[in-house]
Amino acid sequence: MEQLTGGIQEKPLNPTGAGQPLSAAEIAARNELIHLERRRHARIQSSALAVIAIGGVLTLMYIAKPVLILTLVSILLAFMLAPIVEFCQRCHLPRSLGSLIAVLLMCAALYGVFYASYSQANEVISELPKYSGRIRAVLSQVRQRAERVRQTTRNVLPEDRSDKGTVTVHQSTTWVEDLTNGAAGATEALLMVGFVPFLVFFMLSWQDHVRSSTVMLFSMENRNTAYVTLGLISQMIRGFIVGNVIIGVILGVTSSIAFWFLGVPYFYVIGIISGIVSLLPYLGIVIAILPPVVVSMNSMTVSSFVGIVTVVTISHVIAMNLLYPKIIGRRLQLNPLAVTLALLFWGWLWGAMGLILAVPLTAAVKIIFDHVERLKPWGAWLGE
Repeated sequence: MEQLTGGIQEKPLNPTGAGQPLSAAEIAARNELIHLERRRHARIQSSALAVIAIGGVLTLMYIAKPVLILTLVSILLAFMLAPIVEFCQRCHLPRSLGSLIAVLLMCAALYGVFYASYSQANEVISELPKYSGRIRAVLSQVRQRAERVRQTTRNVLPEDRSDKGTVTVHQSTTWVEDLTNGAAGATEALLMVGFVPFLVFFMLSWQDHVRSSTVMLFSMENRNTAYVTLGLISQMIRGFIVGNVIIGVILGVTSSIAFWFLGVPYFYVIGIISGIVSLLPYLGIVIAILPPVVVSMNSMTVSSFVGIVTVVTISHVIAMNLLYPKIIGRRLQLNPLAVTLALLFWGWLWGAMGLILAVPLTAAVKIIFDHVERLKPWGAWLGE
């Protein structure tokens, strides 16, 4: 064929039907259109794969919620106990022995807190008969107002007769089934919590190995970035824990003193509980009001209720707007909108524990975004 054509190469014909070959500019334009079309299809395909991957990750995080929550809580506890291990190493003790001492101290502290809380709970329960009359009076007033609203609604709205003659059957469960289900859930929860001391021990004793092995998972050119990122995340978590402990102690002491002046029973315990709970973003101010109000139910007056609400509100506002930004905000570098969306997302995904873990998780994600070139805009969006 080459001999017959004499080595002359054929050019693409003009699609208009004129039979003339395309010019170089037309060929370049057509190739550019083909290239743009291929890039558009590639972007669509990559976007679809990203959506599928995100959906898969969210599904896995929801299904594996207990395991992930226990792992993250163990990581936070390991960072809290790391100074004890470092002190033991300075005393020329092996790291494994220092980790064991730290875990035993943690278990002893938790037992002490549980024992003290149990004793105080028994005292509060023994005082409940004194509160019963006040509680019944309050519930009676609420019931009367609800009945009054229901009667008003019935008089205003026409009665719905569409469900007359309909029989609804409710399947009731026996107390044995309820007890069995509750025992099974409690046993599973205790079994999962029982892994926490072991996880904390191995995280402390194998900390250097885990960190170096994690860095080795990345390619050679990315290992330095991974090492720096892990170091910044560790520094952030430690600062977050230390800052929360400092703020919790300040709020606990000041709340206990304020509740003492207000005559709140068991102010030395209720103040600490209220101060620590007040650290929860947004919802903490509501939850922190409940303990002093409940224990003061027998002697509650309007002035004491207003005083409790005022103390908790002022403590929460000062902590979130003054102490939190000064002590913790510099280490997190998250804007308020990002924190609010993080609380909404992690609370939806993991419930109450998601609200507790939302801030450090989002701060860790921001650090990762800041050190990945393609994700830096997202890190800037999360930042201040």
